[in-house]
Amino acid sequence: MAPSLRVVVRRMGLRPLAGSIENVVVRWVAVSELEDPTPYLEGEELLLTTGMRLEADFSGYVARLVARGVAGLGFAVGLTHEDVPPGLVRAAAEAGLPLLEVPREVPFIAIGKAVSELLAAEQYDEIKNAFAAQGRLTRAALRPEGPRAVVDRLAKEIGGWAALLDETGEVRHASSGAQVGTVVAELTRLGALSGHPAPGPAGGQAGRPASLAWSGPGGHMVVLPLGGGPRPRGFFAAGSVRPFSPVGHTVLNAAGSLLTLALEQGGARLEAERRLRASVLELLLAGAPEQARAVLEAVGGRLPEEPLVVVAAPADALEALEPHAFTVLLPEPPPGRMPGVTAEGSGEAAAGVPGQGGRAPARGGRVVAAVVGERAADQVAAFAGGRVGASVPCSYGELTGALDQARRALAAAGDPRGEGRVVRFGDLAGQGLLRLLDPGAARAFAGALLAPLTRYGSRADLVESLRAYLSCNGHWDAAAQRLGVHRHTLRYRMRRVAELLGRDLDDPGVRAELWIALAATDPSAADRPDARGHQG
Repeated sequence: MAPSLRVVVRRMGLRPLAGSIENVVVRWVAVSELEDPTPYLEGEELLLTTGMRLEADFSGYVARLVARGVAGLGFAVGLTHEDVPPGLVRAAAEAGLPLLEVPREVPFIAIGKAVSELLAAEQYDEIKNAFAAQGRLTRAALRPEGPRAVVDRLAKEIGGWAALLDETGEVRHASSGAQVGTVVAELTRLGALSGHPAPGPAGGQAGRPASLAWSGPGGHMVVLPLGGGPRPRGFFAAGSVRPFSPVGHTVLNAAGSLLTLALEQGGARLEAERRLRASVLELLLAGAPEQARAVLEAVGGRLPEEPLVVVAAPADALEALEPHAFTVLLPEPPPGRMPGVTAEGSGEAAAGVPGQGGRAPARGGRVVAAVVGERAADQVAAFAGGRVGASVPCSYGELTGALDQARRALAAAGDPRGEGRVVRFGDLAGQGLLRLLDPGAARAFAGALLAPLTRYGSRADLVESLRAYLSCNGHWDAAAQRLGVHRHTLRYRMRRVAELLGRDLDDPGVRAELWIALAATDPSAADRPDARGHQG
């Protein structure tokens, strides 16, 4: 803040003659003998003159200075005028302009130097205060609560409020009196929040916003985006009833830098933890549970005790499950391949599968696997907040199979026939063999096996005849009656099917494969009681 006129008067021994010097700031000193010096002034200057060209138009002269917003007029005596003209004193008093008598022994340059020194001292104090505030913010950032402590400390530094929001506008922490609703409304209007496109014809997402500042009935507000990417990873907002000073802006920027650093470091630490858990799971799958336990215990973690249950959930449940269990992000393995492990960072993993709205599908994308003790399985499954698959209890030596079981149970949980949010692999027994198979792999198998029949001209009746024959357990009369044909016609068709497929239809294994293939190409067949297993 600039020095006050009262300080200048006291330091230089000037004598006030008119107007009030209380609460008046001086930002510079100007010297002019012009009748109208206002074109060369900016406002809040202490104007010094000897009155060389001042005659009788004191009122007009004073009015021009007041309109320009000068801080005051210093009139030197003992040169052009022995005393300050009474008309000037009256005009200044009427206009409320501070009028000061400058003694002959006080050079104008001395007043200019004094104001410059005072301004330099004020600037030094501002810088010192800014550094002190930055130090307090840094110490707050080192506290266990980290970003929360920074937000609370800043609110005290600016005498207002502060808030930390994530990329969607959800409040992570806010001090008392924070006007979060106003901030979120403005960010939404600008399309700056993740998942909230800006209104308009294009309806597209805005790019990374710059800092925002505006004033309203609630005071003055500033919003800073956090993170180094093209899209912000969060927002930091602050407000005060008074406009922010240069020191205030410096403190705001320091707080924003500390919060961005904490955000980036937190993301890097989380990614490292996920990579570590992925490596530990690889050790478990390789049959080295003791080595895996030692690696995890070295960083303060621990594996659950047997018996175990693997809980599988869509990829966007990763952050919800991590605080409660040993959790790893898994990719969907190719058909016939052992489940692998991935250690993707937090950004993509938390968002699920790109291009998918809502929760990520269990098939064709990644899933989250949480390895927990049997007693804690239900509690951990509840934290996922959606559909979940769970394996049967197992040991560490059976973990590979349990991972596959949890995946298959999750696929059933996402099926319209799923019987609840949590599906256990053991509950799938008796619900049809197809419920245990990968849908894509089953359809590919069916297409290859039945291709000779589907390519046989336009005679689709061979496929339906085979379906009826197997459904009736090989009874000719019942199958022929179901098709509405003579049994000899059906016998001919079955001989043709056997020739085209190169298979013996009397072989129970061949019948089982054909029945699975037929059920995979007809989803409605899995709902019928006769689809629950192979008939004879």
